[in-house]
Amino acid sequence: MNISWLEDFLALASTKNFSRAADSRHMTQPAFGRRIRALEEWLGTELFDRSTQPVALTETGEWFIKVARDTLAQVMRLPAEAQAIEASWSTTLQFAATHTLSFTFMPNWLRSLEPRLSIGAIQCVSDMLQRCESLMLQGKVQFVLSHAHPHVQGQLDAAGYPSIQLGDDTLLPVSLSDDTGLALHHVDETTQEPIQLLDYSAESGIGRILHKTLGQELDGISIQRVFTAHLASVLKPMVLSGRGVAWLPQSLITDELASGRLKPVGPETWRIPLQVRLYRDRTKVNRTAEMFWEAVSGSES
Repeated sequence: MNISWLEDFLALASTKNFSRAADSRHMTQPAFGRRIRALEEWLGTELFDRSTQPVALTETGEWFIKVARDTLAQVMRLPAEAQAIEASWSTTLQFAATHTLSFTFMPNWLRSLEPRLSIGAIQCVSDMLQRCESLMLQGKVQFVLSHAHPHVQGQLDAAGYPSIQLGDDTLLPVSLSDDTGLALHHVDETTQEPIQLLDYSAESGIGRILHKTLGQELDGISIQRVFTAHLASVLKPMVLSGRGVAWLPQSLITDELASGRLKPVGPETWRIPLQVRLYRDRTKVNRTAEMFWEAVSGSES
């Protein structure tokens, strides 16, 4: 459909006369008539009763007046709305952050920057790593905040996106503690029963790190996978309900470790060091984002 057909329709609806409506639209009457017919064919119904003089609107035509006016008004607003979005984008920092870091690390980190950096509006998508990486690869965000491991390459590492390390974390295998303060799911070389594992799905970024670093070792022991999820924040309540053992970021379970409600299990080699990394778009970003990156890079150097 051509938007100008709506203006043709409204002209004819106003004048009820093809000749006058055609003149007001600066075209010949036959050409004008063809455009009205094209609109009716597109809608699949007649808008005007041509058997009367002057022509009269059909019931559908009466209904379509408001539709045409509303549609044209919306079209007229589009440039201003697009410019407003562009202006917002130019001054708003666009983040994607993995779910865990979006509520464990990000708030305090941003607060720590405020004394030396004026931080304006921020839009943040909180999701699993695969989705965050996809948003960056599509150019829909300027920054990605995620866990990383120096020996496990993610999509952004492979594609050469710049990054800086902001902090450290540890991936710990943990179990709910029993009434005596010991791990409910005890794991050591004397364990005979299979480990009740609360595992990560293949799409999980933490799961990617876990299985790349400890996959061979875990394949050599008896494991029963009793639950699988994308997110550490989903596995955490399952651990707290006593369902099994899960590798969780220490930053996510600080309080539970301090209270003794959760207990680390397994050998020290099962504790996986993690990095908290900030990735940025490879292309030139707007001035606000560039200034933010320069300030953060300088503080971490």
